[in-house]
Parts: sequence; structure tokens; C-alpha cells
Amino acid sequence: MTASSRIVLRARGIAKTYQEGDLHTEVLADVNFELKRGETMAIVGASGSGKSTLLHILGGLDTLTRGEVEVDGHQLSRLSDAERGRVRNRSMGFIYQFHHLLPEFTALENVCMPLLIRGTSIGESERQASALLERVGLGARQQHKPSELSGGERQRCAVARALVTRPACVLGDEPTGNLDEGNAAHVYELMLELNREIGTSFILVTHDSRLAARMDRTLVLHNGVLQEPSRA
Repeated sequence: MTASSRIVLRARGIAKTYQEGDLHTEVLADVNFELKRGETMAIVGASGSGKSTLLHILGGLDTLTRGEVEVDGHQLSRLSDAERGRVRNRSMGFIYQFHHLLPEFTALENVCMPLLIRGTSIGESERQASALLERVGLGARQQHKPSELSGGERQRCAVARALVTRPACVLGDEPTGNLDEGNAAHVYELMLELNREIGTSFILVTHDSRLAARMDRTLVLHNGVLQEPSRA
């Protein structure tokens, strides 16, 4: 299999049911797809359709009722919590609607975190994080804490943190949903540029039709099933 056709994430028959007493709520019924290296995919659907739940399952942050998720060749259900954590650190990046930067640390320190967790030296972590912050236009803001950055700058810092380990796949949950139109355009253009340069795959849950239109594929989550959008 060539690098360009390598499958970095595979979902097979994913189902998720919540149970509270005698009440069973099926959020995901039968989700199946494959994501190739460098491919970008948008997941759209009505509010409450389970998009965020699906993203958390794909990232090993939530359990599934049945089915299997394979990330970069690793079947998540067969791994211990510690092993899943290592797969997330080495193969995945995460971007959320709210940046989730650590407020007590600078932009540089926040972007260094995934590398330090991996065991990279402080000096090398700072070198790689600094270079990526330069790339996302925050070279002059590296020593600023999140409270000293604008909303757009915080989200660009979050993008840098997600990509600093050059993961196989980045999962984004409404990554531009908390930004104005100009900053949203800047952030999603940046993600697409880095996708082309680094070869990282993206799965983005989004309500932004313009962002979805820029992805290689758009799938709709409806009645617990991920499917191709209907054609008029």
C-alpha cells in the first residue's frame, strides 16, 4: 500500500447506546468509513445527532457499545488506557470549538506540551513548537498567555498544538464555531495549508458549510448512521 493510500483511521459498525434505568437511547447505530492519509472529511448533521459523541469515540475519549475503531493500525478496544493515551499522543491531534489552552502557560509552553508528554527534550520541543507558531503567524506572541491573545490567535495556537507532533489524523469539533467570519476563514485556510504540507488527515465536525465544502468528503450523520449527503 502506498503512503498516499494508507488508511489512518477506520470505523467498523460503531454503535453507541446510552442507558438510564429502563430507558435506552441509541445515538450511533452503524457507522462505517475509512480515512486515508492526507484526506480531509467533514461530518455534518442536526444538533444532537451524535457528531461530538462520534468524534470522542474515534479519538478513544469515549467508549462504544459495539464496533471497532482502528487508528494508525491500532484497534483501540484492544488497548489499555495507557496504550490508548500513547496512540492519541503519537497519532492524533484534537481541536475544539473552545481552544482548551492551559491558562497558566504561554503559547510556546502550550504547544510544547504534546512533545514533552511524548518524551522529547525541552530544547527540541521548544524548537519545534516555536517553528510551528511562526508558521501560524504567532512568532511574536510565543511568550504570551492565552488571556493575552485574541480569540483568533488562541485558536491558531490550538491548531499548532494539535499539529506539532505531526499526527496521522486531527479531529476537530466545531474548530471555527467560536470565531467571527474573518478569523474562521483564517483558521480553516491555515488547517488546509498544513494538511497539504504535513499530510495529516482531518475529520472536522462543523456547521460551517463553507468549511465543509473545502473538504475532500462530506458525510451526514442522520439517525445514527453516517452517509453520503442526498443529491437534489
